[in-house]
Amino acid sequence: MSARANALKEEGNKYFQDGDYKSAEVLYGKAIQQDSRNPKLFTNRAMTRIKLQSWEACIDDCLRSIELDNSNMKGYYYLAQAQLALKHPNEALNSALTAYYECLKTDSSSTRNASQLVLQAKKEKWEAKEKDRIRRRSELLSELEDGLRRMKEFELGNIKSRHQGRLDSTDAREEMEEVEDISRKKLEELQTVFALADPENMQQRSQEVPDYMIDNISFCVMHDPVITKNGNSYERSTILEHLKRSPTDPLTREVLTINDLRPNLALKQACADFLEKNGWAVDY
Repeated sequence: MSARANALKEEGNKYFQDGDYKSAEVLYGKAIQQDSRNPKLFTNRAMTRIKLQSWEACIDDCLRSIELDNSNMKGYYYLAQAQLALKHPNEALNSALTAYYECLKTDSSSTRNASQLVLQAKKEKWEAKEKDRIRRRSELLSELEDGLRRMKEFELGNIKSRHQGRLDSTDAREEMEEVEDISRKKLEELQTVFALADPENMQQRSQEVPDYMIDNISFCVMHDPVITKNGNSYERSTILEHLKRSPTDPLTREVLTINDLRPNLALKQACADFLEKNGWAVDY
């Protein structure tokens, strides 16, 4: 980085720390003009644009930083945040996962944050699917309800025609009351059938997260579990953080090192399948 670009970046950092994000954005932009091949300058400005909620501009900076350095963890991390803000959870999940795996490669202190971002993206992906499912279900129910109402009006019209408009007669009133009653019962039955035929929604209300999917350190649902030599499973990011403080198994207190950890692939797939259908579990 050129001396002039570095000086502008440092000045921008001071404004950022003071909460003057607009001035920081301007100064990072001037630093980029001095050194447009430095990916860190783009991630600095991307971080500022997150504070300013300039999501599209943030994405542009992230993509530019990744183009210059495709292992730039911060580029993917900020990109995922901006994509989530713009309601693009599928893209955000891919970006968050890339940031997470880049953290693992470098033993980054941001691994836990990246892991939480992955879970947040999974939750928002599920929420988007759930909203679409409910919307489509509501549209179908409305169409069927409208059909029953049209059928009722058609039958009432036939009664009026048969009785030639003399609706005050006992026969006419009884026939119309019967049509109204049958129509009401059909509507109620239809709504009941739709409520009972929504197993995913019923499952969401009643189901809890299985204990074996819960990390015994953070007590959150896992997405990248590892298993120890003693058979205990933990979320990778939380056990790595724990081992930096104490080289022991949190449950057994026996000696444990990073080399003793192995991916628990079967549990990882089970957690992924569960979260795909139960995104609410992220906040369990």
